[in-house]
Amino acid sequence: MLHERAFPMAELRVLASERSAGMVVPAGEGELTVEAVSDHALGGADIVFFAAGGSTARRYAPRVAENGGIAIDKSSAYRQDPNVPLVVPEVNAATIAGHHGIVANPNCVAIPLTISLAPLERAFGLRQVTLATYQAASGAGKALRAELEEQLHADAEGREPRAGVYPHVLHGNVVPGGWTMEGEDTEEERKVVAETRKVLGMPELPVSITTVRVPVAVAHSAAVFVELERPATSGDAREVFRGAPGVVVVDDPAAQRYPTPRDAAGTDSVYVGRVRRDTGRENGIAFFFSADNLRKGAATNAVQVAELLLG
Repeated sequence: MLHERAFPMAELRVLASERSAGMVVPAGEGELTVEAVSDHALGGADIVFFAAGGSTARRYAPRVAENGGIAIDKSSAYRQDPNVPLVVPEVNAATIAGHHGIVANPNCVAIPLTISLAPLERAFGLRQVTLATYQAASGAGKALRAELEEQLHADAEGREPRAGVYPHVLHGNVVPGGWTMEGEDTEEERKVVAETRKVLGMPELPVSITTVRVPVAVAHSAAVFVELERPATSGDAREVFRGAPGVVVVDDPAAQRYPTPRDAAGTDSVYVGRVRRDTGRENGIAFFFSADNLRKGAATNAVQVAELLLG
């Protein structure tokens, strides 16, 4: 994404664990050799993207800040830290001004969710949100994506598919779990609720969610039901979505046109459709979205955050 968006770089370095040091990885039209991460290796860096888990971010992000650089962290380590901005550029870009050398990148569901909720909140006010997600295998890492592919072949060949990475066979299945449980909720559900509230600046917003893993390789989707402060027709909501940054409206159900993960994969937009009145609640609107969890849900958002930092 750095190369695709022509991010200005005098030098790009790739750091990882000692075990990965020496590996050669593609970078733009060339290649880079991975170096071992250390305080010394991070010295002099202006911006450091952390995509290495919470413990690594907690260990090294403060060092980057102390050295005058800025850490952009994709883990959950700093997302709920009141001193760390949690930034979706289309929604709350102004909050980045309060950073102290660390900026957090939200969860891959919270990003497209807040991009779609923010314009509704600005236009009509927001009372409550309910959603169910349809999350791709790649959201759990490349190992589950590979396992899904192997399960597909096993089923096609009449072999018994095996589950090793995930607690259930995912191919031909829909799983309302697979994440660590925190009481009666999954940790993913807790993350989306907390991060949506922080990004929108609505700490008391009621959010109800069930997270579900589906046999899709790339791109998360969700069915969303909102209660607005003021009445809005489906046409009103559709027009608001059309004017919202980062949103593409795909909404002609009679012609079978609506967002799908296959169409969203490989892009950086949040596709919104099936916009309609939710007659089961006061001032209710329902809609469906799909967005690439690897790009806008992770890498693209982080690079956009860095672009904000450059002013």
